[in-house]
Amino acid sequence: MSLFATLSRSVALAVMLVVTSPAAFAQLEPTDEQRQAAVEIADSLRYGHYADITFDEAWSQDAFQRYLDILDGQRAYLLRSDIEPYRHLETGMADALFNGELDDAFNLYNAFSERQRARLESLLAQLDEGLDFDFESNERLEIDREESPWASRQSELDELWRKRLKNDALTLALTDQDSEQIEDNLRQRYEGQLTRLEQTESEDVFGVLMAAVTSSIDPHTGYLSPRQGESFDIQMSLSLEGIGALLQSDGEYVKVSSLVPGGPAERAGVLEPADRIIAVGQEEGEMVNVVGMRLDNVVDLIRGPKGSVVRLDVVPAQAVDMTRSQTVEITRDTVSLEDQAAHGEVIEVERDGEPHRLGVINIPTFYVDFDAWQAGEEEYRSTTRDVAKEVERLKEEGVEGIVLDLRNNGGGALQEANSLIGLFIDRGPTVQVRDAQGRIQLYGDSEAGTLYDGPLGVLVNRLSASASEIFAGAIQDYGRGLVLGTPTFGKGTVQTLNDLSHGQIKLTRAKFYRISGDSTQNRGVEPDINFPSLIDPERIGESSLDNALAWDTVQNVQYRRYGEPETVLDKLIAQHDTRAQDNANFRYLERQSTLARQLREQHTSVSLNREQRKREMEAQEAEQLSLENQRRRALGLEELDEWMDARMDEPDDTEETDSTEDDATAVDRAYVLESAEILLDYAHLQETRRLAAKR
Repeated sequence: MSLFATLSRSVALAVMLVVTSPAAFAQLEPTDEQRQAAVEIADSLRYGHYADITFDEAWSQDAFQRYLDILDGQRAYLLRSDIEPYRHLETGMADALFNGELDDAFNLYNAFSERQRARLESLLAQLDEGLDFDFESNERLEIDREESPWASRQSELDELWRKRLKNDALTLALTDQDSEQIEDNLRQRYEGQLTRLEQTESEDVFGVLMAAVTSSIDPHTGYLSPRQGESFDIQMSLSLEGIGALLQSDGEYVKVSSLVPGGPAERAGVLEPADRIIAVGQEEGEMVNVVGMRLDNVVDLIRGPKGSVVRLDVVPAQAVDMTRSQTVEITRDTVSLEDQAAHGEVIEVERDGEPHRLGVINIPTFYVDFDAWQAGEEEYRSTTRDVAKEVERLKEEGVEGIVLDLRNNGGGALQEANSLIGLFIDRGPTVQVRDAQGRIQLYGDSEAGTLYDGPLGVLVNRLSASASEIFAGAIQDYGRGLVLGTPTFGKGTVQTLNDLSHGQIKLTRAKFYRISGDSTQNRGVEPDINFPSLIDPERIGESSLDNALAWDTVQNVQYRRYGEPETVLDKLIAQHDTRAQDNANFRYLERQSTLARQLREQHTSVSLNREQRKREMEAQEAEQLSLENQRRRALGLEELDEWMDARMDEPDDTEETDSTEDDATAVDRAYVLESAEILLDYAHLQETRRLAAKR
């Protein structure tokens, strides 16, 4: 069994498990292998999962509802009468699972498949007759129907799909496509879905059913088919040739959940978390529409040989209308250890006309060259070793403090998080791991001595997860430094991968706790000083995932405190707030974050009137463009004519937007520069207190 403590691995698996698989025309039935695997999965969940699961009627109801949500979450295909013959599963799902009785669950899937096939054929028939929409009525289409009741009559769904088809056509029309192009694009979309429907096999149905069963318990537990197990092994070896982006399903769309540090997508700077991919194309040829496509099929289209180019049609995360897409190109590549290596820099901060030097070390992931380490090589690469070299270099350059940048760091080797903490403390516990039986194992740093005992800051964001949260939490608990940024991801669980007679199961077996006793699960680590963020915590993070295990506490352990940053936080926050008011990038982040939240709350339906739709879209984008240009005017940058241009625009080399080795954007750079400012404030306050104590 292997132990996983990374965001990227857990999300990679979740990606493969929550896909809604369409069914084939033939009636699909469970195999004997799948029946046996279902029993083994049930036993694994009962006896091996961290949570104390009671497989009663309440659990059956949750699992059955989850199954329906995965099949038809938008209530667009199935009628209430289609579901009624299978209502006994609402109280009997547990018994069916433990007995390997999967026929009724498969039959419900077949019923859904028939409805989906009939609907797609109806849409294609309408395209054959020619579309005749005037786009002048005052109709609106409800976007999210997850809470809608099941339709009782076919006419209700016919009306829903009339509006859906009209919206699909209007969305394309707003991109200046003519009627022939619109019909061709929609035909390609629906024919593609119908073809994939025809190709569905029994294993696809079993995977969807097991996804409902396992995800009703927690989002990181799941079944891997034999094929998925092979793909997972490839991903874990980092030899996969692709774009370095982790994807997951989001209704009919595929969205970016995170970027692999040092990967092609991150280096290109054209993708961001929560972006939606609506079409994929190779370097030459037509783009393939992937709306409604199974996630693993989308991944197959994106994957390709090193050095080749993939084109993606992407709707930015901040866009509130699916018409606002742009095509980006990414050259496929492998991710090497060197791409993910820690690297440092010196930042100069001016105070009262005097320059001050602060160090920043970017740590993309917690890595170790296991092969070299196991071979006994003395100079093997690891996060701790590389950071230690950077610390020594920065000390020689006379920095007054060091910021460790863990933004977007999804975790990695737990041993590296523990040993890295040891560079900044003199022995001590680092994390507690509690298993299902309540037994707690304590991990820590056993080596005497401290490499660096000066002012320390840890910069985190919503994509800092798992091992990153362990590190940030320990630094905070020890009072060793300041944690800056935004609340972290909140993945505080441990999984193991176990073989079944057919496939594998990834099982949540334990939970991480800080030395203070607080779990990192669900809530993550709360920074000492919060920065604004454009990442929506309701769309990205543990708390956004269904059935995430709850936050709780255990007994704290004995440890020494190295400082009391909390005693000066009020002064530090006041100084930060003053700077933030004068910092164009921070004002932009605050206002854009508020605006994005407001737009999401307002955007519950879309107009099917062309002119009204354009007015709404233009009004929303005018607000976003206004904020962007306010920032640009304050920085002396050229203003933009279109909001979408901001995604493709590279900042000028001004004093405030000084490019780093990674060619970071001005907004991203603002986090680093302000972290250095805060740490300098902290260093000066510490020095003042030290001198006062001597008097």
